[in-house]
Amino acid sequence: MDRLTGMAVFVRVVEKGSFAAAAAEFDLSPTMVANHVRAQERALGARLLDRTTRRHALTEIGAAYFERCRDVLASVHAADHVAEALRAVPQGTLRISAPVSWGTHRLVPVLGGYLARHPGVRVDLRLDDRVVDLAEEGFDCGFRSGQLADKGLVARPLKRARMRVAASAGYLARRGTPRTPQELAAHAVLSFPPWGADPVLRFERAGQTIRVPVRGPMVINNGQAMLSAALAGIGIAVQADALLDPAIADGTLVPLLPDWKLPSRAMHVVRLPEARPSAKLRTFLDFVVEQLG
Repeated sequence: MDRLTGMAVFVRVVEKGSFAAAAAEFDLSPTMVANHVRAQERALGARLLDRTTRRHALTEIGAAYFERCRDVLASVHAADHVAEALRAVPQGTLRISAPVSWGTHRLVPVLGGYLARHPGVRVDLRLDDRVVDLAEEGFDCGFRSGQLADKGLVARPLKRARMRVAASAGYLARRGTPRTPQELAAHAVLSFPPWGADPVLRFERAGQTIRVPVRGPMVINNGQAMLSAALAGIGIAVQADALLDPAIADGTLVPLLPDWKLPSRAMHVVRLPEARPSAKLRTFLDFVVEQLG
């Protein structure tokens, strides 16, 4: 029998003064209540109650055990209240994983709004382009781009990441401005390792698709570094809007081929499939979908 339930039954037998009264409270038969008490005695190897036909009394061991049981049950009750409070009110540390560029330029700017709404929450944000294991590494949630490989996660869709093409004014003054995707093939397009050894960019417009091979002077595995290379005039950057939009907005990069579209990438916020997520996680997911969905 469950030891904690047995403790609770034993305490109520003592407090109520009878097996029958305790049985009524727990919706058990008096026989089952007696079984709980006997199970406690067997586990302890000692008699807790001296029973007669009319009454029962605590033994010396029973009296000491009774007080300890009350303390244990009070602690359990307090722990339940703490857990319930954490689920009801957003508080504590929220551990989040996100890709470097997207996290820097899309997520970080909106986090202040969430923290202002929920001052009891502290965000621990880790930016990493690898796919982290939420359970193994202790993350509450993560952001994933592209197709979701782990079907066991609970995912909520966000705004898709759109790819853009941009270069510095200095580069364009030196090399000229490509007006069509075909002209891009003659330019220094900065490469990204996930594109593969011989990358080809696929541009679309009005049902027309053009494939352009990428032949650039550099392969860079980090979005921020690629942005720096584009700003320095080394080549043309083809990256997600989250990375390029701020530089385009402030004029340090010039957008190219605006009438053509590159394939977009799905974005999701994911969490483990727990039945009742904490208040901090639940409110954060709702906030992210509100701001970035």
